[in-house]
Amino acid sequence: MIGSLALFGFLIGLMIGRMLQPDPLRLASVEVAQQGLQLWFNVEPKVRVDHIAGVFFLRVESLGREQQGQLRLQDKMVNWRLRREGRDLLLRLLAARPLRGEWRAEALDGRWRLTVSLAYE
Repeated sequence: MIGSLALFGFLIGLMIGRMLQPDPLRLASVEVAQQGLQLWFNVEPKVRVDHIAGVFFLRVESLGREQQGQLRLQDKMVNWRLRREGRDLLLRLLAARPLRGEWRAEALDGRWRLTVSLAYE
């Protein structure tokens, strides 16, 4: 009897803990914008940026699927690739000329939009 009450209490505690746990950060979609990309998330993303040899890297601690594509910047092509690296998503933007990038995040309609703006150095 005492064991079943303890098990019942343990299961109730697990259910309450699961309900109070925040949603994991998840990438919903990637859209090509006029001067870069827009990444849509369900909660505010934590972002780290690197510039290595003219390549712009953006790392986000998030769940999501790998994607790739191209965009036009000043009539030249820029290749982008989003891939998993451990618990992070790594966005790499590569062009024939060195890139400089900036990002900003803002809340819109209950979602978060991460805008990546690109320019040539």
